[in-house]
Amino acid sequence: MARPRPLVAGNWKMNGLRSSVAELTRIVQGARALSAVDLLVCPPATLLVLFAAAAEGSPVRIGAQDCRPEPSGAFTGDLSAEMLKDAGASAVIVGHSERRNYHKETDADVRAKALAARRAGLCAIVCVGETRAEREGGHARAVVSSQLEGSIPDGATAENLVVAYEPVWAIGSGLTPTPPDVAEMHGFIRQHLRSRLGEAGAGIRILYGGSVKPSNAKELLRVADVDGALVGGASLKADEFLAIADVYR
Repeated sequence: MARPRPLVAGNWKMNGLRSSVAELTRIVQGARALSAVDLLVCPPATLLVLFAAAAEGSPVRIGAQDCRPEPSGAFTGDLSAEMLKDAGASAVIVGHSERRNYHKETDADVRAKALAARRAGLCAIVCVGETRAEREGGHARAVVSSQLEGSIPDGATAENLVVAYEPVWAIGSGLTPTPPDVAEMHGFIRQHLRSRLGEAGAGIRILYGGSVKPSNAKELLRVADVDGALVGGASLKADEFLAIADVYR
């Protein structure tokens, strides 16, 4: 089976104001020369409508960073997947390590959000990954396997699911696993997806996330079973984000 088309997604986290549309415009302009890769920018919810309008008709898609499982209701401050879709999102990140940590989200919570994304016609980017203590204790595979099993809904396909492997200890730390470490874990995730989902598991994109930047992108994104990147801080600057995506030119 052919390798999945690569995806480079930017998670802006809690960064960005209305003036940030200028940075998105630069990403849109640069994206026109990158026909071999899909680009996704996930700004804070306050910018979804503005960014979706600015990216309309371009190769760049806009995503969200979280959603509530219910389609509507008395949940002050939360946003449903349907609201995100209506605002112009095509995808939503669920289960990011920061939400698993700060908001104590469980695998069951993440699975419910992934199902909500599917219900609304969004692609769920499900994040998994181990802490430094779990890796050093030899539990990395067991942790990721448990997260995959509990977080991914049955019947997932390449159209409604992307998996992002983000070793928690590498996020924002400047530390990155070696390419053999990444290859080993991504191969393990691919094996799990095939076993769980059959042939559909072969086409689901597996992104690497964790201190991806222009200086290490080529080394990391050329690894087997790495189908792109979930980029944090480097996605806030058009030049850096496009330089990472340029690996696929």
